[in-house]
Amino acid sequence: MLHAHKLCKQVSTAGGPLDILQDVDLTLKQGDSLAITGTSGSGKSTLLGLLAGLDAPSSGHVLLNGHNLSDMNEEGRARVRAEHVGFVFQSFQLLPGLSALENVMMPLELHGVGEAEQKASQYLQRVGLADRQQHYPRQLSGGEQQRVAIARAFASQPDILFADEPTGNLDTGTGSKVIELLFELNREQGTTLVLVTHEQRLAEHCVQQIRIEGGRVVDGPQTSVAAQS
Repeated sequence: MLHAHKLCKQVSTAGGPLDILQDVDLTLKQGDSLAITGTSGSGKSTLLGLLAGLDAPSSGHVLLNGHNLSDMNEEGRARVRAEHVGFVFQSFQLLPGLSALENVMMPLELHGVGEAEQKASQYLQRVGLADRQQHYPRQLSGGEQQRVAIARAFASQPDILFADEPTGNLDTGTGSKVIELLFELNREQGTTLVLVTHEQRLAEHCVQQIRIEGGRVVDGPQTSVAAQS
């Protein structure tokens, strides 16, 4: 489902080139889950963006469900994301002028999915928001907004879901419920999960874990490969 080889990201600064990410290798099969951990500024969100096709690497390549993202322009990567990828962010990114139901319906309608309203309603029921479907984001708690975001992501039935600190704005109890929900849907739909998190309790749910420091993988399945680079 996802393969990265010798993935690097370099940017230009006033002081010269700056390596943000260096020589990352990883492979995930359909239905696998990966936690990317590390301190703030270590490069983990940069890695997530490269794996999801939100940004292009300076060198190396990413294969997502057989598509070589590194050979594509932004338009090509956007098509792959639309067909295969879902996202959940720490900031929820719900549209404030739409109800919970309409937020979940929107990507379904954009993709031409039939019975979008019925399917959106089913997913909101699945995440425990059957009685909150007509509420707007401002009327929902942080945990409820994140559940709407999860329903929206899974309703499109993506092959792979990327989540950037999905419990970062939630209290411990609500965060635990969101973690359970993510992995329940992961098992039910066989969706591959890639999560950036600072929470060990979330990372421990994943099949694989890697830790990044200073743009390099320092702990994880490919640590030995990176160390030899």
